[in-house]
Amino acid sequence: MPPILPDFSSTVRLKYVKLGYQTLVNHFFYLLLIPLILAFTVEILRTGPQELLNLYYTSLHRRLDLAVVLSSSFIITSVATVYFMSKPRTVYLVDYACYKPPVTCRVPFSTFMEHSRLILKDNPKSVEFQMRILERSGLGEETCLPPAIHYIPPKPTMESARGEAELVIFSAVDSLFERTGLKPRDIDILIVNCSLFSPTPSLSAMVVNKYKLRSNVKSFNLSGMGCSAGMISIDLARDLLQVHPNSNAVVVSTEIITPNYYQGKERAMLLPNCLFRMGGAAILLSNRRSHRSRAKYRLVHVVRTHKGGDDKAYRCVYEEEDREGKVGINLSKDLMAIAGEALKSNITTIGPLVLPASEQLLFLMTLIGRKIFNPKWKPYIPDFKQAFEHFCIHAGGRAVIDELQKNLQLSAEHVEASRMTLHRFGNTSSSSLWYELSYIEAKGRMRRGDRVWQIAFGSGFKCNSAVWKCNRTIKSPTDCPWADCIDRYPVHIPEVVKL
Repeated sequence: MPPILPDFSSTVRLKYVKLGYQTLVNHFFYLLLIPLILAFTVEILRTGPQELLNLYYTSLHRRLDLAVVLSSSFIITSVATVYFMSKPRTVYLVDYACYKPPVTCRVPFSTFMEHSRLILKDNPKSVEFQMRILERSGLGEETCLPPAIHYIPPKPTMESARGEAELVIFSAVDSLFERTGLKPRDIDILIVNCSLFSPTPSLSAMVVNKYKLRSNVKSFNLSGMGCSAGMISIDLARDLLQVHPNSNAVVVSTEIITPNYYQGKERAMLLPNCLFRMGGAAILLSNRRSHRSRAKYRLVHVVRTHKGGDDKAYRCVYEEEDREGKVGINLSKDLMAIAGEALKSNITTIGPLVLPASEQLLFLMTLIGRKIFNPKWKPYIPDFKQAFEHFCIHAGGRAVIDELQKNLQLSAEHVEASRMTLHRFGNTSSSSLWYELSYIEAKGRMRRGDRVWQIAFGSGFKCNSAVWKCNRTIKSPTDCPWADCIDRYPVHIPEVVKL
């Protein structure tokens, strides 16, 4: 008679073998020190107190050459000076704020499809295509679009686009000021990233004008950098904070939907309409020592990967006109494959910086085995769960999250923040990572010492990631965008929602 339950003995044995291997390799030097300390202790006990005193007095009365003392002091002082001068300044994430759209901007599935039928009444196939995408998108009923898109037909004017930018950016910055106590005069560096809306004067100038920032503020406006622009802004802020001591940097990440809502019939260009929604975040970074105790996180690494040298990668997310002259974003069918290659390159760079020695050794052994013995050996995928407690994967769509969960061998809880952010807020472009981090905090899961990996993808094609370390245990905030709904999450998201 076959056993009712499967035999778990081999699995259990392998589990303990792996745990033993990780302990041995990751703590090799500590384990090596134990016998040395024991041998030293035994030798001292064998020597006896009288012999130790004699040895001490002999060394005390030994005359030392003055030149040797001075030379040694000079060398030690020089080395210490060079070390502290070349040591990079620590960059802290003091706090951040995410914009929460008003309920008047909410777009349930029924509203979205009704608008699509009215706008594309002469093209029912395009309407049906959008419905199929929406059914499988992973979005919920509470995502929001800006007021101009609620008109039939939409009114994407420059005035309405500026209105959306002011609403999102000013609301996020006001919330950041309230949470941190920061005054406009305290801002030394300002970085605003918005990929598709780049007016003159720039969005960063708009912020300077609104809050009357100092005339010597260092302001930057990044456009056309896609959904990974948030990580590029963090990297730029980090570099600036290395050369400007005792400074505060405010980063604003958003995407303005109003002027970029496609009203044509091309399917590849209709896809962004189904996924992108309103959103924005404002982040305060600082290198001031006074912020060390109150800061939420410390920036550990930023790794940027750019695949723009390849023609397919360059054109896989491409703004262009369709045959009728209507402008939209064309998403290539090769997008997921290109994103996978970009992620692979990014992982190759970030792996040695964050993975424990046990994972790096296994990866190296597998690589050598594939090169020398058998190229058909299955490549070893490092266990990034050994390096991070939390993962914030860009909520670009259900397929993106599914693919990364599979390739990185993550659990459902590891990608929960990404899936729930996509469900509640949709794809908010570069700001989605901050909604995900806010979700983890709202759930009360962020503890001191926890490590967070933020991964973002963007046009070009780019894969950028940042590693943060939590400075202190964070209590569930009451003023975050999840405050009124966190108790309902996580929710079950079916594969297909029938409309």
